Amino acid sequence: MSTGKFALTDTAVKLTGAAYIPRWIGGVSCYITFGIGGLLSSLTILPLLRFWPGTELARIRRVQKAVHIMFRGFVHMLTWTGVIKLNPIETERLSSAKGLVVIANHPTLVDVVVLISLMPNAGCIVKQGIWRNPFMRGVVACAGYIPNRGAELLLEDCKQVLESGTNLIIFPEGTRTVLGTCINDFARGAANIALRTKTDLLPVVLRTNAPGLSKQQAWYEIPRRTIGMRVEVGETIRHIRYDANVGGDAKMARQLTRDLEDYFKTNLKK
Repeated sequence: MSTGKFALTDTAVKLTGAAYIPRWIGGVSCYITFGIGGLLSSLTILPLLRFWPGTELARIRRVQKAVHIMFRGFVHMLTWTGVIKLNPIETERLSSAKGLVVIANHPTLVDVVVLISLMPNAGCIVKQGIWRNPFMRGVVACAGYIPNRGAELLLEDCKQVLESGTNLIIFPEGTRTVLGTCINDFARGAANIALRTKTDLLPVVLRTNAPGLSKQQAWYEIPRRTIGMRVEVGETIRHIRYDANVGGDAKMARQLTRDLEDYFKTNLKK
């Protein structure tokens, strides 16, 4: 959780007692609607869009746009019920991005939903558990998202997705940020993918002003304070700055990972 200027100037009221009940009902209803909607869309509109005549890329694009619209709807629901409140900065860089590795910190459960709601052509690496989830399996399969499998197969999938113009969202922390810390240690996966596919990176700082929807909390523990989330999109980081010929892929990946981690720590502490 950020403790910078944003946190000090946008403190929300903490709901207690009976005042919290409508917030809890609204928040849980959002998640139930999201789950049922994901299941129904994966059985109806998404397969229709996926198999409608057109090139393979055009069909995937249609599904990604549909998921983008559905996620925007979910974010609007969360906003209406008071669970979150977005404050996007320079997000036209997200909406116009093509074929970039989008890296972000990971403070809440809804981070990927927020990012995809701001990007019409986004993909991500999905853990195997989601591929077995009946509510989400159809969505991720139709949208051309990447299963988290063996390193070489994963790299080849990422290269194919990025070359098609789809942006790839990666959270270098690997899991949601531990409460009370700035960020978790970054893994080298994002740096390795960017360097080995020769792709530029677009950093996105997600700054929150209240705890909630964290790894340490169940999904139904709806926050008593509205989570203000500022989405700060930075300048593109050119992969060419990390020339593998200087010290090899492994050395450059370590350096890029350190630089990315420093970038996020510096910005989150402002």
